[in-house]
Amino acid sequence: MFNSDHMSDVSRKDKVIDSRIKVMRALLSPDYITQNQPCSERGVAHVFSSRQQLADIVSHDDDRMFCIVGPCSIHDAKAALEYGKLLAELAHELKNELLIVMRVYFEKPRTTIGWKGLMNDPHLDGSFRINEGIELARKILLGLTELGLPVGVEWLDVITPQYICDLVTWGAIGARTTESQVHRQLVSGLSMPVGFKNATSGDVQVCVDACVSARHPHCFLGVTHSGAAAIVETTGNHDVHVILRGGKGANAENYFPKDVQGVAAVMRKSKLRPSIVVDCSHGNSRKDHTRQHLVSESVAKQVAEGNQDIVGVMIESNLVAGKQNLVSGHAHELTYGQSITDACVDFAETTKMLLSLAQAVRDRRSGLEY
Repeated sequence: MFNSDHMSDVSRKDKVIDSRIKVMRALLSPDYITQNQPCSERGVAHVFSSRQQLADIVSHDDDRMFCIVGPCSIHDAKAALEYGKLLAELAHELKNELLIVMRVYFEKPRTTIGWKGLMNDPHLDGSFRINEGIELARKILLGLTELGLPVGVEWLDVITPQYICDLVTWGAIGARTTESQVHRQLVSGLSMPVGFKNATSGDVQVCVDACVSARHPHCFLGVTHSGAAAIVETTGNHDVHVILRGGKGANAENYFPKDVQGVAAVMRKSKLRPSIVVDCSHGNSRKDHTRQHLVSESVAKQVAEGNQDIVGVMIESNLVAGKQNLVSGHAHELTYGQSITDACVDFAETTKMLLSLAQAVRDRRSGLEY
């Protein structure tokens, strides 16, 4: 028989388990989502090829640059596919100098609160239809893949790779999560090249340390394709690299030659061959999208003068320049093709930047020939 004290413990169980959980809903399994929205054989071949090309650039076996270009975040499937068609045409035109990868970010880290991305809230109204968000994200990726366009994402939630990983060429770990052991372990098992951003403070040691960690095998908790909890053992990811995104304050930028050379030295000290991507936005642009071209111009100049440590750039770009504020539940009032997170440059400005970078690669080749 239970004594009164024990009965009291039982009655208090709901006060110590899930006491702050409002509701739990079933999450569809990765297998269910991927089997209902499969990637074609042509798509699989495209993803495999583009990953290998990008890995060759990171390892300096391919002298092109790769460019992660696209909206700060995706909130409209129609606009994303329209942008993708334009970018695919430019990618084909510049394929001998640049491997252009569309930035297709579905998850957004928030410093405090705010819209967390299409996967989390696909209707932009606080309804958090996450199953629908995952299905919509995969539908967009399938459409872009059929265009022959490689895509890049930021990995934020460690469960989501199982739902879309087969469609992704390149991944990023953001400034807020680069120091996270969980994300470093995740990257060690991802089947693609991944870049780690420097910390929001501007500290670059953390992203170099992250690269060192992710290159090694790890064992951690994860999720299988059937959705079951599992113990995951990885082999390590040697296609990792650093992303310079600037920091805070008056001297936030870290894209100048002295900064790039300094990071290269830190990487060599950690026994890493320097492979550096420069983010033209965020701290490097002082969060002013009209300054992104200044960063791109500096990178182009460094590359044209023979710098081989810079392997890529990131550009926040959309159909319409600038940004707009999202009012939850009023998505129908948004300007088509304009960002609802960070401000972006428009496609015309993007084209100018990419043409300049392609010319810089050609100039570097010419210089190396002599």
